[in-house]
Amino acid sequence: MTLHPALREGRVAVITGAASGIGLAVAQKLAGLGLRVVLADVSPDLATAQASVAEKAKDPKAVLAIATDVTDPAAMAALRDQTLAAFGEVGVLMLNAGTEGGGALSGDPARLRRILEVNLWGVLNGIQAFVPMMRAQGSDCAVISTGSKQGITCPPGDTAYNISKAGLKVATEALAHDLRGDPANRVSAHLLIPGFTFTGFTGTPTKPAAAWSADQVADFMVAGMSAGDFYLLCPDNAVPRALDELRIAWAAGDIIENRPALSRWHPDYKDAFAAYLDAGLRAKR
Repeated sequence: MTLHPALREGRVAVITGAASGIGLAVAQKLAGLGLRVVLADVSPDLATAQASVAEKAKDPKAVLAIATDVTDPAAMAALRDQTLAAFGEVGVLMLNAGTEGGGALSGDPARLRRILEVNLWGVLNGIQAFVPMMRAQGSDCAVISTGSKQGITCPPGDTAYNISKAGLKVATEALAHDLRGDPANRVSAHLLIPGFTFTGFTGTPTKPAAAWSADQVADFMVAGMSAGDFYLLCPDNAVPRALDELRIAWAAGDIIENRPALSRWHPDYKDAFAAYLDAGLRAKR
């Protein structure tokens, strides 16, 4: 496989939310490819993560950890400046920091605000702090945002999380469009859409059989970026891509067919959705 040109040995990757889960797996993957890696997180596990990435790196000294609150624009600007001071450039920016769900519309407003600040504003702050500089470098670069299928199909019961990931999707799509309109641009944008992944958010000490590992997601991300894909839609051990496609198409169909909002979970559409899935999966076999 020919890798994305930003993934060459010696380039620099900045990863937020890098102390655990998908962010840590990506940091280890890129360090193993020979990239210099900057891990950004607020977790007390950041130093441990740095040590684990250094073990995978071709040059253990080329792994830097910087405590960073992605909700603070000044902190994101400081992350950029410290990275440039240490390594001189940024080739890969992965805006991965996130917080788990909750935050119902009628629930704790502080919880709702916190989810939006981390999951959505953390990405916006990262784009504003890093992308102008990456574009000005004139080198091949990549920006990856970690989204969620919940930001596309919006299942009920996790409203604040869904809002944050839907906004992140829109922001990353807009970034890709803006970059595409610049004839001198050499920065690509990508939306990582994980499936069920075993991370600290899973809530179990052992990996469920249905879940992918974070390492599998990291491998999928690198392959999709290298293929030039924008939407990096990950399957898992229970949900193949064909099922994801049908669920996403049904969600869009609510508008086209003038169905009730979130009709996939509406009792009057239970049988229609089941029949749609059955026919769709048979047609895709």
